[in-house]
Amino acid sequence: MKRVITVIFLLSLTVCTFCQTAPKREFRGAWIQAVNHQFEGIPAKELKAELTSQIESLSSCGINTIMFQVRVEGDALYKSDIEPWSAFLTGRQGLEPDEDWDPLQFMLELCHNHGMELHAWINPFRAKTVSTEELALAHQMSMHPERFVRYGKLALFNPALKENRDYICSIAADIVRRYDIDGFHIDDYFYPYPEDGLKFNDDADFIRDPRGFRNKDDWRRDNVNLFVEQLADTIRSIKPWVKFGISPFGIYRNKTEEYPDGSATNGFENYSGLYADVLYWLEQRWMDYCIPQLYWNVSYRIADYQELVNWWADHAYGCLMYIGQDVERTVKEKDPNNASQHQERLKMDLQRGRSELAGSCHWPAKSVVDNPGAYRDVLAKEYYATPALQPLPSRMALERPGKVRKLRIIPTVDGNVLYWTAPAGHSEEDRACKYVVYKFSEKETIDTEDASHIAGIVDNVYFRMDSADKDCIYVVTALSRVQAESKPVKIRCHVK
Repeated sequence: MKRVITVIFLLSLTVCTFCQTAPKREFRGAWIQAVNHQFEGIPAKELKAELTSQIESLSSCGINTIMFQVRVEGDALYKSDIEPWSAFLTGRQGLEPDEDWDPLQFMLELCHNHGMELHAWINPFRAKTVSTEELALAHQMSMHPERFVRYGKLALFNPALKENRDYICSIAADIVRRYDIDGFHIDDYFYPYPEDGLKFNDDADFIRDPRGFRNKDDWRRDNVNLFVEQLADTIRSIKPWVKFGISPFGIYRNKTEEYPDGSATNGFENYSGLYADVLYWLEQRWMDYCIPQLYWNVSYRIADYQELVNWWADHAYGCLMYIGQDVERTVKEKDPNNASQHQERLKMDLQRGRSELAGSCHWPAKSVVDNPGAYRDVLAKEYYATPALQPLPSRMALERPGKVRKLRIIPTVDGNVLYWTAPAGHSEEDRACKYVVYKFSEKETIDTEDASHIAGIVDNVYFRMDSADKDCIYVVTALSRVQAESKPVKIRCHVK
């Protein structure tokens, strides 16, 4: 018994270490969705204020990436010459906002001003949600009804049709070309989540063009594979620094005699239910990052969070792997090891406990802001208390910027300011876009891998020093578009 108690105590110390020692590079994302109607019909002035409030709250608790939904059902929450304005923005599809503004551009500038990345998030194949009654004349389904499949009250772009795959990639290309986004993101809807008694009617398509497949399930998976590969190629051909990521359903395949490499779960699967062969995409390196939606809790019988965290960590294949966290479910369930608290700390520690996992994305962002069970407070005070740079995608060349030049301290009437000159860049990939300022005491070893020494991450070539500074050392590095870091330059601060 004493040995068991000792092991538990040591494990608890390890868990504390995970939460206290924050990694220098970590994805800390949140999804801001439109599909829940939170924007619908709100005047532009009020919506801008609401979005600004959310971003300020998220930024102040350490979130460094926003996934902003800009396409719900073949529509647009941005200025588009291709698809109609979204009913989830204006209240009626095709109706322009009450003010001349572009929500995506607004969010881009807002996030960048707060030092956050913005990833444009689309739903690729959904063409009509259950709640939508009327489609605009400019909607693709109004113009080409033969390219769509109705499924109950839903309608979907038929994934079997090349013209649909080409069309969706053209939407992505338009967004990537016209907006200075940091990432492009799609969610888990490929083929629809099945409903009892409903059939997805693609028999004629399979008969017409089986492409050598005898099994329709394999053919459907190949339809999605073709799309994911084409989308990845489309984005990279336009702006190779834009990261491409997918957030699949949380179970790839359950462990069975037929498939012993699956997770020890017993739930709905990507592979057989949505025809999404996520493991194949990972092996092919089509994604820069993957965010499986692990919205269940630890000890949930059908799909245990801990089991799935470890399964996805074991199957990252060198891709950046993040964990999708559900705020509301997390705070409703007690920690099985500590009944006095909910499962947030347990889940975050399990995620950080695997080196193959490089961060979390929180669903939905509004719940983080609302702070149920002090969820946001825990992030701000414990897990995200120090800044974090973005993880580095393995696909990219990761050209480092040159070192900053002419680092100096200049006295001003408002105190000392650290100034430097930007390094020369040769391309967009190695251009200095941000700078990291580290601060050390004279007695400390300079270790720029220790995030606790990051005094700030700035866009400008100056940094206002602490008025209480006496004898210390400042270190400045430059960051590229994807946050590859230059070699450091240091300067000593002596104040009498």
